[in-house]
Amino acid sequence: MNSDLKGRHALVTGGGSGVGAAVARALAENGASVTVCGRRKEPLAVLADEYELIFAHPCDVTDEQSVSALYDTAQGERGQFDIVVANAGLAESMPAHRQSLALWNKIISVNLTGSFLTVQPALQHLRKQDYGRIIFISSIAGLKGYGYVSAYVSAKHGVVGLMRALAAEYAETGMTVNAVCPGYTDTEMLTQAIDTIREKTGMNADEAKSWLTGTNPQKRFIDPQEVADAVLYLCSEGARSYTGQTLALSGGETS
Repeated sequence: MNSDLKGRHALVTGGGSGVGAAVARALAENGASVTVCGRRKEPLAVLADEYELIFAHPCDVTDEQSVSALYDTAQGERGQFDIVVANAGLAESMPAHRQSLALWNKIISVNLTGSFLTVQPALQHLRKQDYGRIIFISSIAGLKGYGYVSAYVSAKHGVVGLMRALAAEYAETGMTVNAVCPGYTDTEMLTQAIDTIREKTGMNADEAKSWLTGTNPQKRFIDPQEVADAVLYLCSEGARSYTGQTLALSGGETS
């Protein structure tokens, strides 16, 4: 996809691997300066070394001061963010009757509170610009329910609700607000999910993969590049009327 993003400055959280890294690469390849952040310094540094337009900044999206410091540093060096992609996420499975409050709070904090803290500092200036893009990477779990991941489902539904609220609030500005909702995507998080299924069910890796792909009518995992391409579309001028929407990348899976 060709999107002319030259002169734009983008923030991508959870950018060290998986979907975040794919999104960062796509934005940089289309001309944007990209600030990537995450808790792990090493993968961020590797990604930044690959691309002249990608810049790494460690950050904890659940910590307001850490996010504020990221904004101060990155915007001081490369100008205000035009594009904010809230991608950082965490998923852990647990029967609801056994789930601890600590695990619930952890998953809500990373996925939902972290998304809010990621985008809030950008709202003040984006609402005054002719162009602005806020994109939440939610999940198909933000549109329907799944067993054993009640906290994750709740958080991702919350992300979709946050997106819709912001889109309504800022509809008369030049900023659009949307969410991309992938199904099971071929990332490190998916590998961890497969390992958990194997451990708890006795399935082998192929059986676990088959069980997960069975939720997708196309019988496959989503490629991170597909999510990156969706983000590029939402960043394009052609998507300026596309706001308050969920873009489901699920092979046809519905609620």
